[in-house]
Amino acid sequence: MATTTPARGAHTPPTGGSGAAPHGRGAWRTRLWRFDDKVSPYAYIAPFFLVFGAFGLYPLLYTGWIALHRVEMTSLDQSEWVGWDNFAKILQDSEFWTSVSNTFVIGVISTVPQLLMALGLAHLLNYKLRASTFWRTVILTPYATSVATAALVFALVFRADGGLLNWVLSFFGVDGVDWGNGHWTSKIAISVIVIWRWTGYNALIYLAAMQAVPADLYEAASLDGANRWQQFLKVTIPSLRPTILFTIVISTIGSLQLFGEPLLLQGGTLGAVGGSEHQYETLSIYLFNYGWKLGHLGPAAAVAWAMLVLLLLIALINWIVGRYVRKNAV
Repeated sequence: MATTTPARGAHTPPTGGSGAAPHGRGAWRTRLWRFDDKVSPYAYIAPFFLVFGAFGLYPLLYTGWIALHRVEMTSLDQSEWVGWDNFAKILQDSEFWTSVSNTFVIGVISTVPQLLMALGLAHLLNYKLRASTFWRTVILTPYATSVATAALVFALVFRADGGLLNWVLSFFGVDGVDWGNGHWTSKIAISVIVIWRWTGYNALIYLAAMQAVPADLYEAASLDGANRWQQFLKVTIPSLRPTILFTIVISTIGSLQLFGEPLLLQGGTLGAVGGSEHQYETLSIYLFNYGWKLGHLGPAAAVAWAMLVLLLLIALINWIVGRYVRKNAV
């Protein structure tokens, strides 16, 4: 009589005897096995959800609750329900829209050059170079530098009087530029700090993606007579589309949360955070001014939720664009 045996490696619950129904200690072991089989996966992922709930979900919901109340920094134990008044207050504030405009302008003039430079650096590092590990470490060094250190160093570079950049420009007959108080020069200065810090990070992401491109594609393009530049445009760039979209999304999120660079642009002075005329005040700085300088936590929380909505809208636009590009690529 033919018998069937379980496949090697199959996980079967323990039984109470040789083919007998589980009873006594065997039944207890069977129930324990079933309980372990059902509960263990949830136990493994529970730490993530506990940490996320404590430091992610709860602050988000609590911020939403504050956004619907009048809460002052000086009396945190007292609150008054105001509904949507805090949102209406910031939406009617011209300074809020100035900070939105500044945030997007700084985001564009820092993200576009940053990603283009990162793509070029990754293309160079993709070649066989001597001491390639050294060069990859060097371009990642700015990312490892703290934002406070980088911003304070660049604050000295962009000083109106005695700054390094103005000293260099003086050799070309250019008078001293007041980088921190100019509407465009201040944005350029902040963008330079962001570009310096994040270009190497994005370059290594692009480099990892480039090294995953099959060599057969380059060989086929070479046989067709394509030079290195044409191979870069026709093979490398199309292969990096998902990675490029990822870096665009990450850089956009980072630009909306820009805080340390504009805060410390003029050496960390808190007299007029964001500029005397709000010329480089970003959304994060606007939130900081409302919540910590003025002590009005309700409108500050409303700004935080407005930033979340903007991030979701940008993510939706990026998703639509990415889907359109993938459709056309196919």
